[in-house]
Amino acid sequence: MTLTNYTDYGLRALMLLAIDPEQVQSAAMLAIRLDVSRHHLAKILMDLVAGGYLLSSRGPAGGVRLAKPPGEIRIGDVVCYLERDQVMVECFRGDGGHCNLQPACRLRHTLSRAKTAFLEALNEKSLADMSLVPAKP
Repeated sequence: MTLTNYTDYGLRALMLLAIDPEQVQSAAMLAIRLDVSRHHLAKILMDLVAGGYLLSSRGPAGGVRLAKPPGEIRIGDVVCYLERDQVMVECFRGDGGHCNLQPACRLRHTLSRAKTAFLEALNEKSLADMSLVPAKP
């Protein structure tokens, strides 16, 4: 299964924020560390705020920080949230997509089980398990 860059950057941002969960960090600083567009990252961060993974504050000292302790944030849940608009194959679309093998195709069930197993495996780990060791000055 391939994750979108959107999800990849979201996970990486969370990993950076988990180094010091109480510290507010700006989107600009996180974007520099991740070598990604600040505007693109800001959109991802706001999505993580909407999902309850981050808290945001405005102003000169504003930015984002984790909304929960890293040990309470499950990796599979984050992936499922950030990938919510992506479908693995066309027949997983809300409208059923276009599959000329239906109703005889048995691949859908197998892929669905594989996706569930993938997310369950990711949920065995928390953000605390994935956090980075702080860099030494």
